[in-house]
Amino acid sequence: MGKVAVGAAVVCAAAVCAAAALVVRHRMRSSGKWSRAMAILREFEEKCGTPLGKLRQVADAMTVEMHAGLASEGGSKLKMIISYVDNLPTGDEKGLFYALDLGGTNFRVIRVQLGGKEGRVAKQEFDEVSIPPHLMTGASDALFDFIAAALAKFIAEEGEGFHPAPGRQRELGFTFSFPVKQLSIASGTLIKWTKGFNIDETVGQDVVGELTKAIERAGLDMRVAALVNDTIGTLAGGRYCEEDVIAAVILGTGTNAAYVERAHAIPKWHGLLPKSGEMVINMEWGNFRSSHLPLTEYDQALDLESLNPGEQIFEKIISGMYLGDIVRRVLLKMAEEAEFFGDIVPSKLRIPFILRTPDMSAMHHDASPDLKVVGSKLKDILEISNTSLKMRKVIVELCEIVATRGARLSAAGILGIVKKVGRDTVRDGEKQKSVIALDGGLYEHYTKFRTCMESSLKELLGEEVAENIVIKHFNDGSGVGAALLAASHSQYLEVEES
Repeated sequence: MGKVAVGAAVVCAAAVCAAAALVVRHRMRSSGKWSRAMAILREFEEKCGTPLGKLRQVADAMTVEMHAGLASEGGSKLKMIISYVDNLPTGDEKGLFYALDLGGTNFRVIRVQLGGKEGRVAKQEFDEVSIPPHLMTGASDALFDFIAAALAKFIAEEGEGFHPAPGRQRELGFTFSFPVKQLSIASGTLIKWTKGFNIDETVGQDVVGELTKAIERAGLDMRVAALVNDTIGTLAGGRYCEEDVIAAVILGTGTNAAYVERAHAIPKWHGLLPKSGEMVINMEWGNFRSSHLPLTEYDQALDLESLNPGEQIFEKIISGMYLGDIVRRVLLKMAEEAEFFGDIVPSKLRIPFILRTPDMSAMHHDASPDLKVVGSKLKDILEISNTSLKMRKVIVELCEIVATRGARLSAAGILGIVKKVGRDTVRDGEKQKSVIALDGGLYEHYTKFRTCMESSLKELLGEEVAENIVIKHFNDGSGVGAALLAASHSQYLEVEES
């Protein structure tokens, strides 16, 4: 073998060794980064832990805060608002009733023909109307006149099968999903506008008074019988169909709960005790917080950057508005500290709320062998392509961690209510059925969240008690529920009873 050949062989061997060393180094570097990414995931999973003991502490803290909020105004993070709803529907209600559901840039007008125990909701219709943007920041009269005109048009188009009682005023339930100080069943002053509305002159005014004046200007003979929120509407809708309903929980974009309390168990209530002996309490449970909640650095950052830092902590870890963004924040840390998506951090991953909870749910439920849905969501929303199956599996696991924590904490919150009303034990073998009415897009559409919440509640209650506690889906509390509350608070009830 000549000198040249030997030299060439040595050079080749050296090159092969160098290349091999590079590959090894690259693999070591890659495996080091993968280990770092997994460490971030595992640490997050540990901090999100919801063992039964912790959930019981959360439930007990919820019950304690409920007592404090009922004792005095401002006594708790839970507002425990007295709703003035002391007559929930019984199922006997008959007649034609209306609802107006104003909660955002659209509103709905609804009519419901009730047929009593046999007919139930015999017929219903609704119309959805968009509010022109200029009315959301204009004059108060202009907004309410626009709403009243839509009501008048809706009534003018009333068809077959709807029968207003002759000689009686039409009656309406008004679902108003903005912060209100409730003064009676049919009055409440606006505390502040949210969701893009900003009409200064309405703040501090009675919103039922504003609507009533507009209804009169439109020439309608109609009375607002009840001012409610969607959670209380869900409770009413539930009770109308099922007399054992004791509470309602909304798990959607936001979250809230309402329940039926014994009137004498409300120290801050100074009025006459209602004839029914009961009062519906709007908990505003999204604002619950406790040292027992499993909060992480990602939750703290999300809260700090939110429009309402320090508020709605429970809502920020369990509701649909936020779950997807928690996933995004963990992925961003994995991208920044472990190059999870390669050398460059995907710029879209830095945009708050770009990853919505419905997209998270779609990834979490992906049952395809190659997790095709996960791949397409990453590509379409975050512009991240070429993800390996191994990476996609990690993302599904991350969705599982976030959803499981939210679902199990929701179950703990429900247990807190069940404990407060004394339905968490079985007394002397008696079987007292208690139904919790649930609604909201998160509960309805995120199947893994729903099944985890329901199984966690059963686990917390124990087999014997769990047999008596039923979760049922009742939808459209803000529509049909509000119409039912107009019926149960009708000015003609006493006439019919006598």
